[in-house]
Amino acid sequence: MAFVIQLPGPVPSGKNQRPRAFLSVTDWKFELKQGFAKAEAFAARHPRALTGTVVGLLSGFAVTAFGIAPLAPNAEDLPRYTISEPLALPGLDEQLSDLAVHTLSLVRNDQTRSSDTADTLLQRMGAFDPAAALFLRNDPIARRVLQGRAGKLVQLSADPSGKVQGLVVRFPAELSEQQATHFSRLSIARNGNSFSAKLEAAPLTPQVLLGSGQIKTSLFAATDEAGIPDAIASQMADMFSGDIDFHRELRKGDRFSVVFESMTADGEPINWGQAAGRVVAAEFVNNGRSHAAVWYKDASTKGGYYGFDGQSKRRAFLASPMEFSRVTSGFAMRFHPVLQKWRAHLGVDYGAPTGTPVRSVGDGLVEFAGWQNGFGNVVYIRHAGERQTVYAHLSRIDVKKGQRIDQGQRVGAVGATGWATGPHLHFEFRVKGQHQDPRVIARASEAVVLPASAKAQFKQTVASIKSQLAVAESIGVGVSGAD
Repeated sequence: MAFVIQLPGPVPSGKNQRPRAFLSVTDWKFELKQGFAKAEAFAARHPRALTGTVVGLLSGFAVTAFGIAPLAPNAEDLPRYTISEPLALPGLDEQLSDLAVHTLSLVRNDQTRSSDTADTLLQRMGAFDPAAALFLRNDPIARRVLQGRAGKLVQLSADPSGKVQGLVVRFPAELSEQQATHFSRLSIARNGNSFSAKLEAAPLTPQVLLGSGQIKTSLFAATDEAGIPDAIASQMADMFSGDIDFHRELRKGDRFSVVFESMTADGEPINWGQAAGRVVAAEFVNNGRSHAAVWYKDASTKGGYYGFDGQSKRRAFLASPMEFSRVTSGFAMRFHPVLQKWRAHLGVDYGAPTGTPVRSVGDGLVEFAGWQNGFGNVVYIRHAGERQTVYAHLSRIDVKKGQRIDQGQRVGAVGATGWATGPHLHFEFRVKGQHQDPRVIARASEAVVLPASAKAQFKQTVASIKSQLAVAESIGVGVSGAD
């Protein structure tokens, strides 16, 4: 292989003359040796002249360097050299031999189903291993985990023949106090012809994500389209419940941007109740009007959502006792479906399937929880300021008389008990014994203001979160990582 060096200069045109613009390495070395030989002969004949000449040249170089430097060519004008060298690649047989040394592992992910058996689970995941199925049926830990609640994350690794190499099952932490921070992991490993199982608690890892979407029919439909978990959609509805009535005021074309924390189990995103993650900040544009909020907590404040003006989004009362439903009868005169006559409807009816959770709209004390005439299963809650809320026609009651509860805490579930023609919640709000429109009360209820000592730090938080929301909005419809 020959190296070619390209040098600037004119190309001579002799008959058997190599162009001077291109010299091979062999020619270049020959001419260099000749030059050194001539220099040595001159030095031997004229030693004094050589000394004077060297001093003069060095002085001249010091002076002329400044004059030459500005004339140096630009880097773009300098010649470029291409050096190529062939590489010897191993033959196909050698490559196949090397590949055969490595053990291939095929990995597949799925979720457990209520109808699963050890055999059906392995078959669905592409594994055909009677020994592994036998272990899953007989091992007490594996059997308990796999036969429990459906929806557990399963990751199976197998060789090309379908023989199980390992199985990992991830699901909510078995201890309730750990469910917001940890998950349970069952690891099954193959050791030759036998298997071993290990059950442990592992920490969840938060991942910040950005998402945005547009309303076409409902908030849940929009968040589903954008790939945003239902738990995050519910939190957004709670954040803005004092500003937007999500039952009646959503408009087609409304849009939202959200920054949220998604919890992961060994890098796998999960959506398990308390561990589903939390909204960090969100902006919702409803009917042309923008509403924004950010989660904020420091040593002087209780963690909560605040508008960018520092006013808490948590009001004394939520706008609705249910996260999502539809208003079937408002606070007005109506024709009673059971009594068959016109009379004032002193509350709001929310239509929803039986079993839908019902929550307290504010902090309070349970005054009554039980059966009462046309209300069927009903709960009365006393709040500050001589205010009272009523939750009727429940299919079940989850609180007791005398119990103190927090805003948003579950009090029961939607039903059709008492004088009800179908499953729904009848909700009332009373002030000093007088019935009031619950939606008006919720909007007029007092809000908490951020302390003055926290405002400087809060402004820095808002400035940072605004840029993230801008990036989230630019996504269009969908979810992306924050980095």
